[in-house]
Amino acid sequence: MPKSSPLAGQSTMLRRLLIGLGVLVVVALLAGLTARLAGGDHHTPSAANSASSPTASATSTVSPLDPGPAPSAGATPGPSVVAAPPHTSDPIKFATAFATALWSYDTRTATQPQQLAGLRGWLTGESKYADPDALAAQLPDPVLWSRMRDNGQHAVGEAAEAHLPAAWQQAIGKDPTQLTVAYVYAVTVTGKQTVSWNDGGRGAEDRSLTLAVQCRPGRDCALASIATTVYP
Repeated sequence: MPKSSPLAGQSTMLRRLLIGLGVLVVVALLAGLTARLAGGDHHTPSAANSASSPTASATSTVSPLDPGPAPSAGATPGPSVVAAPPHTSDPIKFATAFATALWSYDTRTATQPQQLAGLRGWLTGESKYADPDALAAQLPDPVLWSRMRDNGQHAVGEAAEAHLPAAWQQAIGKDPTQLTVAYVYAVTVTGKQTVSWNDGGRGAEDRSLTLAVQCRPGRDCALASIATTVYP
């Protein structure tokens, strides 16, 4: 899958949460998110989410997760080829499930717009924090997708490990109140993507990405953004 590119406009504020992952950057990002709240910037979200408070461990070794039940009423479902978001309040479990869904696709059964629509079902329903541009940047454009479909290309993603980056934990540890503005957690996920195509072609690549996962108390976790850089 292509890597995400830098965002412009209202998406920039949210991306700052992930780019620094240090004390100054976390503070700057929270100020930016507050400014977005005051400014009334909006994206069009794809899903609304509900459930309970996050209690994430710092590190978790995982196997591919069951995608879980369908989204709650009011959410916009994606095509069946895209897994539905899990009902969880744990940002690590959510990030693992999302990475597995992102790295899995089948150009033979879904168009690029259908794939993107399904993944957008993982976005937070809070338009001030949802970053659909960062998500879209993770997919091939429709022309490339069509060429991939000509080759029968499809992939299976496997998330092997997920953790809260050390710099993020240190920043929040110094000032826990920083977390209570948007309840956005940085989670780095590593794993593998196995790609197959016509005539028995097959290959595998290591994958890693850092996600901004929103887990408000009393709600299911949801995707906020995807970083351009992977953090240890």
